[in-house]
Amino acid sequence: MVERILQGPGQYWMLAGMWIRSTLAYPASFALLMVTGILITITDFIAVLLMFSHINAFGGFSLAEMALLYATSSLTMGIADLVTGSIERVGRRIRSGSLDAYLVRPVPAIIQTAADEFRLDRVGRVLQAMTVLVIALTQLDVHWSVAKGIMLVVGTVSGALIFGSFFVLGAAFQFVAIDSAELSNSFTYGGRTLTQYPLTAFGTEVVRAVTFVVPLAFVNFYPVLFVLDKEAPLGLPSWIGLLSPVAAAVMVALAALGWRGGLRRYRSTGS
Repeated sequence: MVERILQGPGQYWMLAGMWIRSTLAYPASFALLMVTGILITITDFIAVLLMFSHINAFGGFSLAEMALLYATSSLTMGIADLVTGSIERVGRRIRSGSLDAYLVRPVPAIIQTAADEFRLDRVGRVLQAMTVLVIALTQLDVHWSVAKGIMLVVGTVSGALIFGSFFVLGAAFQFVAIDSAELSNSFTYGGRTLTQYPLTAFGTEVVRAVTFVVPLAFVNFYPVLFVLDKEAPLGLPSWIGLLSPVAAAVMVALAALGWRGGLRRYRSTGS
């Protein structure tokens, strides 16, 4: 089992590399798709800029602090979408029965479906988010410490794992309800939109839901509060952002169980 886990990253990038070479065979098309992806995602931040042309703060956050929220949300989602976003196409393979081929190959099915039609142009969204992140950090007066630096990095990784787990859970649910990709999108792309704003602006019940039910608050909100020395809502401790890796571990475990359960339900098409 340990050996298979260690082989996983190499197998994934071997498959993804095949699609990358195919993509780079048409450099103009790749560049156009990447620029288009950047322009589409940056419109969300333009909306924030327009909002702050009329106000000075939103939910207790300044423009620079909102930029940090936006950047961390977009970055975590961008990484998850780049690495695991293709897995939401599994419903198409379930309908056609072509998933059978994945089950007889020596590479785990989850790696094959995650790397299926790997889209390198999605890296543009990651680069755009990193650009906004650098700009936001230069505008903020943060009293940096080792703990805050680690929190920013670990929080980003944890957030990407949480979003990636939602992608896998959504794919697993398609073994039960094949045409259910939109349900997954409500937690992934919808979750990205939600986490781009201070969660306290949405009310106490929403904060409770995204903390104790669907852990979207651990994607970036609580880690950012820790970095900015802001108090956590609901009377929670200020260090709750440090629990982001725990939330990510729980989500990864649930995603693994969900995927295994989905594969057990798979009966092919009989063709």
